[in-house]
Amino acid sequence: MPDWRPKLRCRDDGNPRIMGILNITPDSFHGQSRYETVEIATQAAISMAMNGADWIDVGGESTRPGSRAVLPEEEESRVVPVIQSIRDELPDIGISIDTRRSSVAISSLEAGADMINDVSSLGDPEMSKVIVESGCPVCLMHMKGIPENMQKNPNYSEVVSEVRRHLADSSSKLNLLGVDNSRIVVDPGIGFGKLLKHNLSLLSAGRQILPSDDMGLMWGVSRKSMFADLLGRDSTADRLAGSLGVASKARSYGVDIIRVHDVAEHEDLFSTINSLR
Repeated sequence: MPDWRPKLRCRDDGNPRIMGILNITPDSFHGQSRYETVEIATQAAISMAMNGADWIDVGGESTRPGSRAVLPEEEESRVVPVIQSIRDELPDIGISIDTRRSSVAISSLEAGADMINDVSSLGDPEMSKVIVESGCPVCLMHMKGIPENMQKNPNYSEVVSEVRRHLADSSSKLNLLGVDNSRIVVDPGIGFGKLLKHNLSLLSAGRQILPSDDMGLMWGVSRKSMFADLLGRDSTADRLAGSLGVASKARSYGVDIIRVHDVAEHEDLFSTINSLR
């Protein structure tokens, strides 16, 4: 497996790397991110790569608030053919598999994925073994509860320290098994068991949520419901401006990867920021 660690850190110009979202699901919260066939999904990935994406994040299970889990076999049948097709067409793109399940992670890595994006932060006790044996990078995300119930009155005493502690516990498990921090990225989990005030605190904290500064930081805020609470934008179609507003601060907050639905628009944003600097 190639060494993808350089792509776990920001670009040489200081801007975050862009991860394009590719959902092979019928029920992800933003309709335009759903791709129903291998051919359509592959063409979307090619377009993302042409528009500046460093990573393509392939997911076969919606984890939007209130969503129900799908069977691992169904999730695997959705993502594996897409990953194989993308790898054939884009040999140099980074492919991330967005899954909570070790069995799906194994099949996806065998199909050509490079990184595991685990929204449960090692909730599957076998996931650590997959990471160790494959040598792949991993993103560990904080989620309070499970998608079915995570937005039912989430409560924290001090959200930044609690999220950091949770991520430290997960990353320590990997460290004890020999996984170096250079292979670990962490994500505060915006919208995953958080109210608006929690989301804003975590974004404002930037790299303070990292258990160790030699880990990477990922933000996933694209078109999320925080913009309904913050801006009154109930439709996901109306949340691009808010998403770009957050992304404009990513560089100054030390973000390494930003996960987005709109690759071209974010690439334009970062190019413009560079020109002004």
